[in-house]
This record gives sequence, C-alpha cells and structure tokens, in this order.
Amino acid sequence: MVVFPNIKINIGLFIAGKRPDGFHNIESVFYPVDWKESLEITDRNPHLNLEGVAHHMTEVGKVRFISYGDAIPGEPSDNLCIQVFQLLEEWFNLPSIDMHLLKQVPTGAGLGGGSADAAFMLRALKEYFELRISDVEAMELLAKVGSDCPFFWKNRPAFVYGRGEKMHPIELDLKGWKILLLNPGIHVSTKEAYSGVKPNDPPIDLQLLPSIDVEEWEQVVRNDFEESIFPGHPSIEELKKWMYSEGAAYASMTGSGSTVYGIFDTLPELPLVYQNLSGWSGDL
Repeated sequence: MVVFPNIKINIGLFIAGKRPDGFHNIESVFYPVDWKESLEITDRNPHLNLEGVAHHMTEVGKVRFISYGDAIPGEPSDNLCIQVFQLLEEWFNLPSIDMHLLKQVPTGAGLGGGSADAAFMLRALKEYFELRISDVEAMELLAKVGSDCPFFWKNRPAFVYGRGEKMHPIELDLKGWKILLLNPGIHVSTKEAYSGVKPNDPPIDLQLLPSIDVEEWEQVVRNDFEESIFPGHPSIEELKKWMYSEGAAYASMTGSGSTVYGIFDTLPELPLVYQNLSGWSGDL
C-alpha cells in the first residue's frame, strides 16, 4: 500500500494570543501543495534485505520503520507515524508491519511534512487493513499526534485557528498560479520562533482571503513569525526579497520557517547562489 504525503503552506499566520495551556492561538490559511514524499506499508517481511541500500531503520513495537533519503532527527518515540500506529492499536489488534518512507521534504521547515506523513499513515492503515474509522474519529486521533495533522486528512484549503487543530474549509482556488519554495537549510526551533513573537490583533479576517486578489495580499497578509526570525536569520529575509524582485505576486515564509515561497505567473530562473537549496516548484 503506497501513499504520497504532500506539504502545505501557510498563507498568513497571525499569532493572536497565548492560551492558558501554554500554546498560542493562531489564525492561518493552510493550502496543500504537491511537493510529495512516498510512504509504503507492508506486512512484516522477516527476510527483508536492505544490504547496499542507503537507509535508516528503527523498530518500535510492531512497527519496523525504514526511511530513505534525508535523515529524520529525534528519537523513535517522537516519530509521528509510529505514534499513529500506537494510538490506532488501542482500538484495533494490528499485526506487525514494515513502513518505508522516502524522505524528501525538509524537517522543521514550516511545511508540515511530518504531520502529512502521520495523516497519510493513518489513511494507509485504514485502507490496508479495512478499518472502520469515521472522519471525526480520524481527525480526533490525528489531533493527539500534532496540531497540523488533522488538516492533511481532508487535505484541502482551510482556515485554521485555535492552536492549529480547529479548521473549516474555504473556497480558495489558486489554479493558474505557480509556486516556488526554497529552504535555506536553517533550522529555526519552535522555542526560538515564539520567543520573539508579540501577539497582535489580526489585520484581516483570513476567511475573506478568496475575495482578495493575490497581488494585494502583500499589503494585508503577513506571517507574524517573520518579525522575530528575520533579524537573526537575514538570509531568510533575503530569499523573500529576491522572490519579490523576480516578480512574485506574493511571497512569505511558511510556518515558523525557514522555508520561503513565492507565488508567480511565470517561475524565475534560480541564481547560482540558490541552486543547491532544497526546494520545489510547480503548479498550484
């Protein structure tokens, strides 16, 4: 069973205040983008031979997790896909599995790559084992794993609020536009991102975004993390400025960084200085 988790971008990210539980209230629009990874689940193969194949392997309970491509940081217990399996095991008696992930999206980059992997893991397990799980149950389970995870269950444009787990769909269609995403390879920790943020009243209701021309977003749609992150990481700000200089209708950092995206009529040519950065471009 193979699935292809995609990323999301934040169009606007307003920090509206701190909650009693220590999280921050946010308002944002999440938009799915086709930069994808590949995730496969199979029955446990006792004769699996990975000799000569570049990989990282860990085993937790009934899950043998094998990743290829970029290394995944953190402890095995932090792996969101493994957490999904463990939560699902509280409801169903699942057999042992092998999980193969081709990791192509940078981690901790504001793209929701790990959250997407978790949601698609749940979808794959549901279909592979023909599990009876409602949409409501799936989204409740995913909310326990991570704030961004429920978005990828529906995987369509949504206004997101609360700590990021509450959402409802919006009719935002960006077909005809192209997107360029570039990651400068800078890790911005969540602690660093929030440490310099000053909660503000949202300048607009992002639910109205579909009624505003993309070319006008620059004036009213902001990412509040940029104000705290750009001074310490000027190369991220330079990426955004470069995209505007190349004709982007709108450019922004996504999430708490450090990936920057630009929305274009026509994609620009990358200068030599940016050609080795991790990134993706294509149609929206």
